Amino acid sequence: MQTRVRKVAHVLERLGLAMAGAASGLFVAALVGTSHSALTNQAFLLLMMIGGAVGFYLGIDTPPRPLTASNGRPTDGGWDGKIDTPDLLSAIGTFLAAFSAFASVGLIVLRHDPHLAWILMIMAGWVVGVAMQIIAGTIARLRR
Repeated sequence: MQTRVRKVAHVLERLGLAMAGAASGLFVAALVGTSHSALTNQAFLLLMMIGGAVGFYLGIDTPPRPLTASNGRPTDGGWDGKIDTPDLLSAIGTFLAAFSAFASVGLIVLRHDPHLAWILMIMAGWVVGVAMQIIAGTIARLRR
């Protein structure tokens, strides 16, 4: 019974992360859409929301690296000097996506009209961040 409850709780947590990613994508899309008229359509909004949902669902809660060394012997749990690539990609991707969403919300709420270069940087940060999250989540799940 307890494992079923834990699984349901884990799924709810990941669905919540996906909804937060979708909302973040919506904020970035709203800012970009108001600044660039060619991107003011529902397909763009939906694409950004789906990208955010998938990125946050896969990339924030990556499975840990196995506790065995490359030679097959178990490690003592300490740091073996190797960088966990999915963890690093996930961390940087989450930061970029969250910062882009934060900047978008701030600009929308404060009603600023930033230069197109700033809008493009926010959009690039979002796209690169979400892509890093998706790649990190995929790598972590494939190595399991």
